[in-house]
Amino acid sequence: MNFRNLWRKRESIIVTWLVSYSAVLFVPIAISLVIYAQSSQALKSEIHRANDSLLKQMRYTIDSQIDLMKRLNMEMTWSPNLQQLMYSGIPAQEVPYSAYQLVNEFRLYKTSYASIDEFYVISSRDGSVYRSGNIRDLNTAFYTIHRTGALTFEEWKNTVLKAPNNSFVVLPHSTAAEAKTSIAYITQLPKDMYGESAGSVVVMSDTRRFQEAVAGIADFNGLTLLILNADNEILMSNQPGSKELKPFINGKRFQFDPNKTSGLELFSIDSSVSNLRYALIIPSSIYWEKAEYVRNFTYVSILVSLIGAGVLTWFFMRRNYSPIQQLVESLKDKNTDRTYADVNELRFIQKVVARTRTEHDEITQQLRKHEQVLRSNMINRLLKGKPDTLVPYEDAFRSFQMNYLSSEFAVLLFGIENEEKLYEFLPGIDLNERSKLIQLIISNVVEELVERQGHAGYVVEADDMMVCLVNLKAGATTWEQDLHHIAAEAQQFLERYDMEITVSMSGRHSSWIGISEAYREAVDAMEYKMVLGKKGIIAYEDIRPGSSADIGYGYYYPLQVEQQLINFIKAGDLEQASSYMNEIIEKNLDRPVMPLTMARCLMFNLIGTMIKAINELGDGNDSTLADNPRWISGLMACDTIREMQQKLQALLQEVCGFASAKRLTHLSREREDSLRTLMEQVQQYIQDHYMDMNLNVNAIGEHFQLKGSYLSKLFKNHTAEGLLDYLHKYRIEQAKDLMRTRQESVSETSRQVGYNDPATFIRVFKKYEGITPGKYKEIV
Repeated sequence: MNFRNLWRKRESIIVTWLVSYSAVLFVPIAISLVIYAQSSQALKSEIHRANDSLLKQMRYTIDSQIDLMKRLNMEMTWSPNLQQLMYSGIPAQEVPYSAYQLVNEFRLYKTSYASIDEFYVISSRDGSVYRSGNIRDLNTAFYTIHRTGALTFEEWKNTVLKAPNNSFVVLPHSTAAEAKTSIAYITQLPKDMYGESAGSVVVMSDTRRFQEAVAGIADFNGLTLLILNADNEILMSNQPGSKELKPFINGKRFQFDPNKTSGLELFSIDSSVSNLRYALIIPSSIYWEKAEYVRNFTYVSILVSLIGAGVLTWFFMRRNYSPIQQLVESLKDKNTDRTYADVNELRFIQKVVARTRTEHDEITQQLRKHEQVLRSNMINRLLKGKPDTLVPYEDAFRSFQMNYLSSEFAVLLFGIENEEKLYEFLPGIDLNERSKLIQLIISNVVEELVERQGHAGYVVEADDMMVCLVNLKAGATTWEQDLHHIAAEAQQFLERYDMEITVSMSGRHSSWIGISEAYREAVDAMEYKMVLGKKGIIAYEDIRPGSSADIGYGYYYPLQVEQQLINFIKAGDLEQASSYMNEIIEKNLDRPVMPLTMARCLMFNLIGTMIKAINELGDGNDSTLADNPRWISGLMACDTIREMQQKLQALLQEVCGFASAKRLTHLSREREDSLRTLMEQVQQYIQDHYMDMNLNVNAIGEHFQLKGSYLSKLFKNHTAEGLLDYLHKYRIEQAKDLMRTRQESVSETSRQVGYNDPATFIRVFKKYEGITPGKYKEIV
């Protein structure tokens, strides 16, 4: 529903429904607000009570330890032994005994007050420190008990001797746990008869005892606890460096400032057994956690109620009004009076239905006229991989009277090889009409042949070729044979109309998306007519990448083969050169399917060989060399490899004629005959004596009574190859035969073919073969 249109549709029935459904929303919202107000008050009261209870529990826990300290202090102060030692005026010889009795009594206190970590009495008169079980002077006592680096000796002495009576202070304790601090309760002994201070009583408890006691209280995690003395100095904090504590610190004192409690809740309570004060700092997020939870829960409940009610309202309004709305919206157009449609839905529908009947008849007539064009356009979009996601193609097939047999498709592609010639048989007909006539013939023939095989075929024109989209019958297992049979019969039948047809076949693909893949495969297969020839049937399965182990690994045209062809061309021997070139081409084309790229590369490489041969023959200003670009253009204009091969033969004839003419200008026929005989004798002599390690150009020249360099020049002019090159190549060929048939070392092989030094043999072998003899033995 579009609620922005409600005002415009205020007279419609949808407005009445909306008001009725919306009234229901106020009941749950009102109930939720009342419940929230009551629960919020009750929860706040419970939170305050819970925090008061937590403070009292904390006070009880800490006061228990403080009370023990005060009781011990009291017992020590009024101990008879201490009173006798400090105030009786006993003789000096009895003082050690009284002191001994006092420290033994302190030992009993140590057992009775196990939670008190340290206690002692300092005598102002002689500076003695009476502990449990020992007596120390002031220096020894300080280094034994308080030396942690936090307090100097003088500071400690002033603190314990001059502190106010019944005061709590923080003293370092060297044997305490990690913090090394303790809370000390200090009282001053009564003055002696001369009005002078008798000394002090010090009782200490490590801060860890207070922290452990507080940590045992439930729900205390995340809160900051402070123990303050009468001067608001911090005796202990369970989180001394917390960020919640920093706003309240003023020097060494804790300041109760309500303006610094932003985001924090501060509570305090006085000790019931001392002048201490306990403070508790709670982050507001924790303190009001439950209240915020209730508040958020209430807001979420109201929001969920609103959303739920809105969804239900929308659902029922849409459910009840949607059929009418959809019908009205479907009937609206730019010529409709929309105000009339919004107010009077039923009368609007009645009016539009009458008008639509008339328009339907007119549209039907138009669709029938353009049905073929629309069908072709739909099939073309499927072939090009541009399906319309809004079009249900099953319904579209039915609307165009096209059978939809299954979700399996294939594509047949028909290429007309003699289209220009066909137009000559249809004089007096417009070019566009000639094309339509040819397409009509192919469409009727192919679609009928496909139907005979039990499939459904639909022919359209795409990219200047005829394409047949084949909808394979369900469960077809012989679809490949069926498509091949269709293609063969179509070629045979269309020959009656002098049509030369090349057919390519795709693989089988599922779903509408697969049609574009099938078309691509058929186009790829059609391109292979360059390799396989025209007027054939090319299946994608036969040429697809990976279908043969030989595909994609280059072509056969090694350097020695190219050099041999150059030699034949330079010698002007057309018969040998033509036979050798055909052998190279056929050796590559005998493979299952030669890739197009490799085929083109091979042809251009052969042209390159002819250009190399002419360049080596002589004058670069010759007209034959000037026509090199024309050769390449002519080769690229060929449609198939066979046409390229014929073009190459013509070029080869021209090049060999050029080479022969060059040779005739330099050598007479008689000299050529005698030289040919001599060269044959030289070649035979090398073949008979190649194993002789002393055989070289000079030795061969001496055998024929000629100078070695002159004989080598004659040999090169006649065969286009140097005499030493021929000797090396013959020896290498014999070495290759030995390595293929025998398992001998490289050294032994080099010796058998006439090389005294294996290193020389390896260097020569690599020069002509591109690899070392060892590598060659590994691959043969």
